Amino acid sequence: MTATAQTLGGAPNLRDYAIITGTYWVFTLSDGALRMLVLLHLHQTGHSPFEIASLFLFYEFFGVLTNLFGGWIGARQGLKLTLASGVALQVAACSLLAWSAPALSVPLVMLAQAMSGTAKDLTKMSSKSYVKLVAPRGDEGGLMRWVAVLTGSKNTLKGVGFFLGGALLSEFGFRDTCWAMAAVLAGALVLSSCMLPRAAGRSSSKAKLGQLISKDPRVNWLSGSRFFLFGARDIWFVLALPIFLSSALDWGHAQVSAFLALWVIGYGIVQALAPNFVGAVKATEKRGAPTSAHLTRWTAGLLIPLLAICASLSLGGPARETLIVGLLVFGFVFAATSAIHSYLIVSYSDDDKVSLNVGFYYMANAAGRLAGTVLSGSLFQMAGQGAQGLLVCLLASSSFVVLSTLLCLPLARRKVPVQA
Repeated sequence: MTATAQTLGGAPNLRDYAIITGTYWVFTLSDGALRMLVLLHLHQTGHSPFEIASLFLFYEFFGVLTNLFGGWIGARQGLKLTLASGVALQVAACSLLAWSAPALSVPLVMLAQAMSGTAKDLTKMSSKSYVKLVAPRGDEGGLMRWVAVLTGSKNTLKGVGFFLGGALLSEFGFRDTCWAMAAVLAGALVLSSCMLPRAAGRSSSKAKLGQLISKDPRVNWLSGSRFFLFGARDIWFVLALPIFLSSALDWGHAQVSAFLALWVIGYGIVQALAPNFVGAVKATEKRGAPTSAHLTRWTAGLLIPLLAICASLSLGGPARETLIVGLLVFGFVFAATSAIHSYLIVSYSDDDKVSLNVGFYYMANAAGRLAGTVLSGSLFQMAGQGAQGLLVCLLASSSFVVLSTLLCLPLARRKVPVQA
């Protein structure tokens, strides 16, 4: 048993939860702002959308590696080290961009994106693993709510970060904004490093490299489903959708970024509220924790908005209204599905293995995003970059949703008790 679990004695640790959540919030604001800063700055300096998208591949690729090895490091050294390392790397990424701003080159941007992608996944893996250690014991519904608040607020603040990045770029310029974010992150790093327990999340036995691949079938099936779930979103959302809105619907860059930012904010709000409408209703009329059966139904439900958008566009329906309504429905269902996913991976893990399992799981998440990003650019370009290209991406997304749903089915058949 970990030191944190012993200290808690079964009671929720609100102090540590507040520190973890606050640190994650500061990081997430910087992550969203930095992404928008880099995107807009590179666009202003004449880079094409495809060139910009290719630079973000390093961000996703290093996320895959980080999640795989970050969980192992967290199990051996404790989550405090991985959390601090993630925030410190983001400080370094912001500082590198600020220092090189007068003559920002593609290799430097790729290096900064690699650092930022590593930082993001170290911080995310650490924060979500920490929740298992500080949440109330023996209350799966309570665990679901704690995970949902952390995850939902993170995504809402990432959307706010998109707005923040554009506003700060206009007001202070690229270099000064990067320096300011580095300073704020450094403050969060010092505060969390001083206040969090050192040994939290450390395994009672030294984790071996062979444990990087989960031995729990539930974690493996859930990770496979997560790969296709996030691949399904990014196949059409990352590149095809914003370019279509800009080129086919004549939306300005400010309109596109504001719309996507609002979508991410709404997505985060739905995630935070998910415990109120997912899960079984108990005799007390209080919602219990969701099960794998709920996950299967919500995942399959993503086909409804995707196929409805395809049908409307194919039949000549109004593209703007179709995409706005379709995105709202898709975002609601996707947010609920993602919230159930985030709860189940934490619930399936005991204290000694939480960072290993969460790291392996978010490795699959990052790999799905990487695959979706590559497919979004390649399919959209090959299919003509217009309505036809978007339709091809939507159909590919639908096929990923089917695969994600099928990978949920073995979870429902496995009668393995949840490890609290």
